[in-house]
Amino acid sequence: MTAPTAAPPPAAAFDRRDGLRYGALGLPLAFVALPLYVTLPDHYARQFGVPLATLGALLLALRLLDAAVDPALGRLADALLRRGPGAALAAGAVAALALALGFVALFFPPVTGGAALLAWAAGALALTYGAYSLLTVTHQAWGAQLGGDEAQRARIFAWREGAGLAGVLLAASLPSLVGLGWTAAALALALLAGWLGWRRAPRPTAAPRTSGVTGWSALMQPLRRADFRRLLAVFMLNGTASAVPATLMLFFVQDRLQAPASSAALALLLYFGAAVLSLPLWLRAVPQLGLARTWLAGMVLAVLTFAGAAGLGAGDLGGYYAVCVLSGLALGTDLALPGALLAGQIDAHGERGRSDGAYFGWWALATKLNLALAAGVALPLLALLGYSPGARDPAALTALTVAYAVLPCALKLAAAAALHYALIRAHALAPGPLRLEIHP
Repeated sequence: MTAPTAAPPPAAAFDRRDGLRYGALGLPLAFVALPLYVTLPDHYARQFGVPLATLGALLLALRLLDAAVDPALGRLADALLRRGPGAALAAGAVAALALALGFVALFFPPVTGGAALLAWAAGALALTYGAYSLLTVTHQAWGAQLGGDEAQRARIFAWREGAGLAGVLLAASLPSLVGLGWTAAALALALLAGWLGWRRAPRPTAAPRTSGVTGWSALMQPLRRADFRRLLAVFMLNGTASAVPATLMLFFVQDRLQAPASSAALALLLYFGAAVLSLPLWLRAVPQLGLARTWLAGMVLAVLTFAGAAGLGAGDLGGYYAVCVLSGLALGTDLALPGALLAGQIDAHGERGRSDGAYFGWWALATKLNLALAAGVALPLLALLGYSPGARDPAALTALTVAYAVLPCALKLAAAAALHYALIRAHALAPGPLRLEIHP
């Protein structure tokens, strides 16, 4: 039995200026994430001739290694935040610099083939992933410590993810417009601006210090919470459903639709632009439906709209753009609501200001596993089924379509069922300390 914890400190108000200052760092974090998870596989396959199976194995290994250290980085974030906001900001500045350097090293390697290229890519990925993880987990833990009811937590994470969507829009357009060199420069400037905004953002109120658990026990504490394990399972299923098409998008556009690579940039702009417009609407639904049911509605909408991609073929670019817009409307729930649900769990268990980083460390691990599975399984599987970049064989293109459109919809449906039965229905039948809904 654990000792009772002191009540978390009350949440301060959070207005639009606060949202801009806190959320600004979400722009460069999403900015760098898109090239890492979407552009990188296609870039190394087409520019340097790295085989898909080799590339998938490399990405899987590095992402698994990166994911393994995320819980430890979460505990580091907790330690930094306990020392005060200044310590967290200083570590964030170092991580931001390392992130910018790793990005440049990854996309501008001094070698262009063989084992040397793979070794360089592995080192650059390790640096980039590590810096990205520390910065992301610390920033998320900071936001969770700001507290508030469901509506306020949704606003806090929506500002961060809304800025992230702006970053994705920039990352989707800049490489094709100005090249990767200027894109790297824009990333560095965005990291600086985001860190300066974070420095002026609302600061969490420190929770009372307790003797509590430490070390390995503290690291594993989140996994002892049944409600967290259920939420994490839903998050992983849903995240894998999104990671698979993100990894395969450029291949689908260029080979299945037989459209130029620049078409993918416009598709991403439409997809994430629709998500930006949808965020305020989803936030209005939260006070009526609650966080969990609003997220469920978004999942169902995503399946109904993205399923249309399975029927597309060569030349169906207009139909693909329509699918991107409609499925993008559902994306807002995936971005803002899961993190807000997690922050509510942390608060409900009286762990705000104590273990936020540990929870978000496991959260980051789940995100990395989603991406690792998408790259490490989907790419080798496609190669096994006979698909390679530039393929026009009908069987190979059918395999690409199934992997890109059908598999993600099946995974999304599984995530929706898990959310309904493991969280919404379970808490309706046996309410515990976690309160998922807000009713008028």
